[in-house]
Amino acid sequence: MATEREVKPARPRLDRATVADTALRLLGEVGLEGLTLRAIAKELDVKAPALYWHFKDKRALLDEMATEMLRRMTAELDAALSPSRDWREALEVAMRGLRDHLLRYRDGAKVYSGTHFTDMSYAAPMEAHLRSLVAGGFTAAGAARAWFTAYSYTIGYVIEEQSMGPLPGSDGEVYDLEARAARLADYPLTAEAGPEMFRDQDSGFEAGLTAVLAGIATTLPPPAKQRR
Repeated sequence: MATEREVKPARPRLDRATVADTALRLLGEVGLEGLTLRAIAKELDVKAPALYWHFKDKRALLDEMATEMLRRMTAELDAALSPSRDWREALEVAMRGLRDHLLRYRDGAKVYSGTHFTDMSYAAPMEAHLRSLVAGGFTAAGAARAWFTAYSYTIGYVIEEQSMGPLPGSDGEVYDLEARAARLADYPLTAEAGPEMFRDQDSGFEAGLTAVLAGIATTLPPPAKQRR
């Protein structure tokens, strides 16, 4: 008796969203350097040229990946961006949320930084941030500088944090601080700085963010007499 032909499962429809989602998943396994269009095509069980219908090169793909990261982050943070928050609290919530989201992806901050968003997903959340700052007494230019300063601090911190490791899901420290201190025996302050820089990244981020916001509050709003 003839057996029925085995039916292969249908491949998912190949579009920009599918490619970007697959790339974000694969990023966790291979990192940014190992993420190639060829590797993504293999994961999708297609030939590499099929991806060029959607992305002309890796840079274009990274732009779409960053945009998808922003979409996901915005969906989670919308509820946190309450109009009733003052500008400091709003920036704290936004920057903590940005860091938390970038840390979910291996090399997430490197993927996200310096990209060009592929749609207008960034506009509404950015408008909300700037509106909060203007309501707190900043000029439009001061609000833009305040937001970009906090944003740049957060991106830079996470790039360093992820570069130092350990990789997500792994245990242990990348830096042997005792060995580092021994090498720097003639430079005691530099040696002592190790634990502050390479341990307890959560506390380190919060301390830096507090310093950044204090600087913003001191230097960027117009003088009180100009606001009357």
